[in-house]
Amino acid sequence: MPHHITSMLETHPAAGPALDQQKLAECVEACFACAQTCTACADACLAEDTVAQLTGCIRRDADCADVCTATGSILTRQTGENEAVVRAVLDACRVSCGTCSEECRRCEQACADLLASLG
Repeated sequence: MPHHITSMLETHPAAGPALDQQKLAECVEACFACAQTCTACADACLAEDTVAQLTGCIRRDADCADVCTATGSILTRQTGENEAVVRAVLDACRVSCGTCSEECRRCEQACADLLASLG
């Protein structure tokens, strides 16, 4: 996991015990990595000769990239008092990643792990 994510989360003045900081950092990193992977996959699909047959994949990739980016951003803000939203975006991200290819499995698992740690 990139050190800058851990450092940023650890130095946040409102960082508290509400979230497991290690799981949080892993989930933030996984969300942004997954968004990049999905964006690249969608772009590659658009370059295929059979692009018309790949529209479902392109849509899933685009949706997953957007959900992962939003989830990573919300988690980065450490909106602890907004637990209902955190739970909702984690679940949406987990579900969205579950509809995509193997590259999204790490993000799906990271969201599930962080969601489970919330109790």
